[in-house]
Amino acid sequence: MLKNNLNVIIIAVAIITSSYLFSNAFQNRNKNTDTISVTGLGKTDFVSDLIVWNGSFSRKSSTLKEAYASLDADRDKIKSYLSSKGIAPNEIVFSAVNFNKEYQSTYNENGTLRENIFTGFSLTQSVSIQSKEVNKIEELSRQSSELINSGIEFYSSAPEYYYTKLAELKIKMIAEATKDASTRAKSIAENADASLGNLKKSDMGVFQIIGQNSSEDYSYGGSFNTQSKNKTATITVKLVYQVD
Repeated sequence: MLKNNLNVIIIAVAIITSSYLFSNAFQNRNKNTDTISVTGLGKTDFVSDLIVWNGSFSRKSSTLKEAYASLDADRDKIKSYLSSKGIAPNEIVFSAVNFNKEYQSTYNENGTLRENIFTGFSLTQSVSIQSKEVNKIEELSRQSSELINSGIEFYSSAPEYYYTKLAELKIKMIAEATKDASTRAKSIAENADASLGNLKKSDMGVFQIIGQNSSEDYSYGGSFNTQSKNKTATITVKLVYQVD
């Protein structure tokens, strides 16, 4: 009889204890879910203040010496041309010369390779201009056909546009996105007859730069447009507030 009473008491205590723990856990769970999660946006348009323009030129000859001599002459012409356009010497950078041996393949009637005939040396060198005079270099890139007309085998790449104050811009945008998120949270709380408590968590989203008025897709890892002079930057900030 005593043993049975003892078992009843143990079971009762266990039920009471488990009920208390369950009730406490349930209350804590509700407290943890009493939050507002909002995302704020920081967005700004800006104009690039740095331009990089690249080009390359080539020469081919049966001997390496002749090819180098021709390439040197072209390089001097390019220097003179750029100087005449107002480009400072320290803004012009020439790369190392790349050269290849070129061959012409011949085949027999069955399509089997017969031999490779050496046709000469092909030399290529690149030139790069980096400047803060964006409009001037942009116009120069459009006039590069003048080098071709002078007898130089010149290939021009599209200019690339950058912004040197990106770090400062990003800080301002984060502040703007945070303020936007906070305003949204306050509005939601007021409309729900609640008040905001402490900030529990904040996360910064992806920083994106695309061309203005473009149809570029936003990338999950962030995009960084270099093709457009006029750009749009965006960033998001997610805030989680406790609700009182």
